[in-house]
Amino acid sequence: MSFHFLRTKDLTCTRRSVTDSPPSSPSPTDKSFRHDRLSRFDSSGGNASYRLGRTSSYLRRETWFGSLNNQDQDTTSKDYKMMYAEALQENEHLKSRLQDSKQELVNIRFQLDKLAQDKEALEKRVSGMEEEMKVLTELKTDNQRLKDENGALIRVISKLSK
Repeated sequence: MSFHFLRTKDLTCTRRSVTDSPPSSPSPTDKSFRHDRLSRFDSSGGNASYRLGRTSSYLRRETWFGSLNNQDQDTTSKDYKMMYAEALQENEHLKSRLQDSKQELVNIRFQLDKLAQDKEALEKRVSGMEEEMKVLTELKTDNQRLKDENGALIRVISKLSK
């Protein structure tokens, strides 16, 4: 950084920065100085060499983070591969269990249908037996009535034969 020495009224020298000095008309040496200074700056006003150093350090840092990221990605990709393999294995296991359950469900439905048919057959048989019981009770009552009539006829015949 350049400094200008200014003299005050009491003839003492004070040191001031170029940026602290008020704007004045440029002298030929100031023009070349500004030109040198501006040539070191890029169009955005920043120092080009500083920016390059900052960019390269940025790139180094990004590369380092990227390598860490790659290691993490390798680890995570291995983890994902392992998790994927485990998930596939579990899916196959669950599919086989599902297939077994479906087969068992088919067997149970078959047995249920068979039991339903047996129940219907038994209900028909029971209703048939109930009809037979009605007929048998009617026959018993008819048989009892006939026995009573037969006994009455036997008594009438025995009175007539005396």
